Amino acid sequence: MTYETSETSAVPTADGPAAPAQHRLRWNKVPEVTVYFWFIKVLCTTVGETAADLLNEKAGLGLTGVSVLMSALLAVVLVVQFRTSAYRAGVYWLAVALISVVGTLISDNLTDNMGVPLELSTTVFALVLAVVFVVWYRRERTLSIHSIDSTGRESFYWLAVLFTFALGTAAGDLVSERMDLGYWLSAVLFALAIAAVAVAHFALGLDAVWSFWIAYILTRPLGASIGDYLSQPTGDGGLGLGTVITSALFLAVILGLVVYLAVTRKDVTDPERASRYAA
Repeated sequence: MTYETSETSAVPTADGPAAPAQHRLRWNKVPEVTVYFWFIKVLCTTVGETAADLLNEKAGLGLTGVSVLMSALLAVVLVVQFRTSAYRAGVYWLAVALISVVGTLISDNLTDNMGVPLELSTTVFALVLAVVFVVWYRRERTLSIHSIDSTGRESFYWLAVLFTFALGTAAGDLVSERMDLGYWLSAVLFALAIAAVAVAHFALGLDAVWSFWIAYILTRPLGASIGDYLSQPTGDGGLGLGTVITSALFLAVILGLVVYLAVTRKDVTDPERASRYAA
């Protein structure tokens, strides 16, 4: 398959003068939002929680060492991701798994190493994410993930993903500490919140873009609660599988699903459909 590029004409908008034409890829750089997308996203989120704990506790690297290592790995993978001409399941989901770990570590460093209250970190991450969305929209005139077809849009996309993970971590920890529900009930709570977003979208007409990003944020504490429930000792309310077994199990499932999607291409966005969402 060949990958074409095209010039997007400058089109005047109701909010101001036309944005300059940009050199865009014909193919979307992120997967179609399917049931596979959400399932792998939750699994990656779980791995982000358990892998961060595993490296911090078992490898003896500490939060700072783990943060430096995982940030370096993420930077390498993102370079590869940006250099691809289209969505590649293996590269994309590896980036998501690593950014899940890094987003978790950002929040944990602020809380554990710097003593920043969860209320403050949650508020700051929410504000930073809001700024990312505002700048993204003002520059690109769209927040649609169906048209991540330029370096600029992809940069905003990954920046937003990073802060959704950081926000989801801080907000999830805040809710868990304040409500003291335990791992299993916390998972149920966040699953119900995601279900409420789905109902609001499909039954009440909540905007698709905002529905997606709200659900994306909520999957972070959902996955973390599931990971903690499986890995933590029984005396602490978990199943006692440990971080090694839990991480290995979820990574195996992620790998199987990613290989399946790479072969079947069931999550590749149709270029014609993507063009309807372009600015």
